[in-house]
Amino acid sequence: MVGAGLEVLTLGEAMVSIRTSTALRMGGDARLSVAGSESNVAIGLSRLGHRAAWIGAVGNDEPGRLIQRTLRAEGVDTAYLRFSDDSFTGFIAFDQPAHDITRVSYHRRGSAGSQLTAEECVGALEVARPAILHVTGITPALSETARTATESAVRAAAEVGVRVSLDVNYRGRLWSRSEAAAVLRTLLPSVHTVFASEDELDLLTDADKPVDALRESGVQEVVVTAGGKGAWSHTEAGTIHQPALPVTVVDSIGAGDAFVSGYLSATLDNQSPEQRLTRATTSGAFCVGAYGDWEALPTREDLTLLTHTHGTALR
Repeated sequence: MVGAGLEVLTLGEAMVSIRTSTALRMGGDARLSVAGSESNVAIGLSRLGHRAAWIGAVGNDEPGRLIQRTLRAEGVDTAYLRFSDDSFTGFIAFDQPAHDITRVSYHRRGSAGSQLTAEECVGALEVARPAILHVTGITPALSETARTATESAVRAAAEVGVRVSLDVNYRGRLWSRSEAAAVLRTLLPSVHTVFASEDELDLLTDADKPVDALRESGVQEVVVTAGGKGAWSHTEAGTIHQPALPVTVVDSIGAGDAFVSGYLSATLDNQSPEQRLTRATTSGAFCVGAYGDWEALPTREDLTLLTHTHGTALR
């Protein structure tokens, strides 16, 4: 599946996920799946009818093959997936120690995903020539090699006119806010679209008016998310607010990735800023309505379902 027609290329670490409905220490039934911000976005885009590819390394093990199989089943191009004989596939555990509280445990230090290289990322970019390269602040926090890979891919993309999308996606367990700020700010000159939550903007600039500062620095689109308050898009067309859809939140894990996939999908469809935010918030609403990182992501046909009255039975 390599070559012409690729719309989005993304890179990062995918992991096997284990999910329990009670505290993990209690044992019992667990659900096995896969997780990873960038692979979630690739799945979301594929379900919305776009051609997306994921660059990443997994262990030459059964968990790694589960990731490959899942991505393939979801229509994601895995031509750039690498199996490593020298390391393992990382995993992430989600458990619920109390009602409506999800605890996340990572087992990823030294994983194959953290050993992503600049050579393979830039090489894939040169072959694929996608419309958009999507990266997150998670990947450069994994290791020095993953950091270099992210920086090299972003610079290479900008040099050949590929639009770069950056989701800040700060993870305090991986690096400090000062470390994140130092790295992410070096990416900004090559970035077209930034996704950040309200409390992540200070990682990108020290300005009193961070959105204005980012726009003045050359970032074309600044998209700010605020959970139940909705999201704001700041572009040359002005500032637009989209309220969150009134849905029952079952599980918020993966909602940000769903939002990004919806926004990028509408961007690829050349839709207006208002329509981009609408598709983004709709995709996010689907995700929070069920358990799992990506399992509830909508197809294009699903997008209108949330316009029905709550409790509607479609017959």
